[in-house]
Amino acid sequence: MILAGGAGERLSILCGARAKPAVPFGGKYRIIDFTLSNCANSGIDRVGIVTQYYPQSLAAHIGVGKPWDLDRTDGGITLLHPYVSRRQAEWYKGTADAIYQNLYFLEDQRCDEVVILAGDHIYTMDYAQMVEYHRQKEAQVTVGIVQVAPQDASRFGIVNQDKDGRITEFYEKVAEPKGTSGSMGIYVFNRDRLVSCLEENQERNQGFDFGRDILPRLIKETRVYGYTFKDYWRDVGTVEAYWQANMDLIVDLPDFNLYRPNLRVRTALRAYPPVKIGPMAHVSRSIICEGAIIVGQVVNSIISPGVFIEGGSVVKDSIIFSDAIIDGGVVIDRSILDKNVRVREGCYVGWGRDFHPNEQEPAHLNTGITLVGKGAQIPSGTRIGRNCKINPWVTAGDFPSDLVASGGTVGAKETGRYRV
Repeated sequence: MILAGGAGERLSILCGARAKPAVPFGGKYRIIDFTLSNCANSGIDRVGIVTQYYPQSLAAHIGVGKPWDLDRTDGGITLLHPYVSRRQAEWYKGTADAIYQNLYFLEDQRCDEVVILAGDHIYTMDYAQMVEYHRQKEAQVTVGIVQVAPQDASRFGIVNQDKDGRITEFYEKVAEPKGTSGSMGIYVFNRDRLVSCLEENQERNQGFDFGRDILPRLIKETRVYGYTFKDYWRDVGTVEAYWQANMDLIVDLPDFNLYRPNLRVRTALRAYPPVKIGPMAHVSRSIICEGAIIVGQVVNSIISPGVFIEGGSVVKDSIIFSDAIIDGGVVIDRSILDKNVRVREGCYVGWGRDFHPNEQEPAHLNTGITLVGKGAQIPSGTRIGRNCKINPWVTAGDFPSDLVASGGTVGAKETGRYRV
């Protein structure tokens, strides 16, 4: 069961009209590709994907599951959307409630264990090894664990274990955590124990999240163990973390190496022609995807399929999503441009040394990264500072002047939806 309904509010306009697991990553992938590929490579051929927030892009990407060999008549992928029934008609109230409302799907499966996964993390993992550990320990529940930096520990559920690996304490995102063993948000449950604890939790009506409500209670009642994962794993829940995880791919000897022969990260592919590099182009330490045409300079950046960068332009320390067009004489610096963006000649995106946080989202945009939303049209000669937010589908008429100061926003946001 993959939890893929997150709104991804901390990713700002990158999740303006798509679920967090559907956000592009690494040029040609979506975030959920890593979890789905892990399932395929672990021999898991029955996958329920629990959706909620803006599921259209996610559903279109996944289709019937063919890229992950999950297009099957017996098993395969099932998209589980919120629904109205005679018993209830509610949005999911938390991760545990999302599974509870889809118990009918679990009850139809012939299985002894259920692997519950998050669809918004970057890593490769053989879940079969975690299931085998779960069985060896005769556990009722097993929690995936990674070591996190002390300064980041408050963002995670933190566990403490005894010498045998059994979890003795669980603290969900507390201000002063007692340790650095962080929950990955993935679990193996014995199916019967999962069903019973979810039904009991629904009767108590005291909270509906695995980390916050279910696990602290279960460790007092049953055998809950921790499985330590030691390879690369990133929670890309913030703009800075997302940008950094992309940049991790382009270093000379990356911890997360997409080019390992046995990695096998799968995705749904569109048919693009090969990359084309112009006679005056300069490309350094970057990922350039199929269909891109590079005439200008690209340094320390990720260029997605179908992007065109005209001569005289420089893209550095940035991520450009599919089918963006960058005209001549443009500078893009430490910025993320969404799909179908058009940057007219002479613009500078990521201009200046002022790192004033974004005035609308100071908690989310404060590390100097500027975001340009899907389909935005930036007029000629515009300078856009740091920590700026250019909302999706804005046009030249939405820019009050040719300068967007650091921390500024262009475009309206109405009733929870970005203007289209």
